[in-house]
Amino acid sequence: MVPDRLLADCRARLGFDLLAHTWNGVVLYALAEGPRRPGELRTAIGGISAKVLTQTLRRLEGYALVERRAFEETPPRVEYALTALGRSLLGPIEALGRWSAEYGDAFVAAQGWDEEEAG
Repeated sequence: MVPDRLLADCRARLGFDLLAHTWNGVVLYALAEGPRRPGELRTAIGGISAKVLTQTLRRLEGYALVERRAFEETPPRVEYALTALGRSLLGPIEALGRWSAEYGDAFVAAQGWDEEEAG
């Protein structure tokens, strides 16, 4: 009998749900090399609006994967960094990136997408 490993209450679903949001993994990976300000993140990521970045950072902060650091300076400065829990996701994100690099062309071809649609 095959165990019901992907039922709604299964812990494995947590990771799938987390990475199902388009920007979560991208933002986490963009923070891999250390703390960054929101503008630096937008530049590094590309294609993400300030609003969506803010929403994503707040969501990841709520998941305890990212921490926000506010500096009392003029002008005010804010940085975001991975928590230890957030760092623990870098391995799976990197593995998915390796899979995408190896099989991405075949995946895109199977979908019938052109390069612009595939991103």
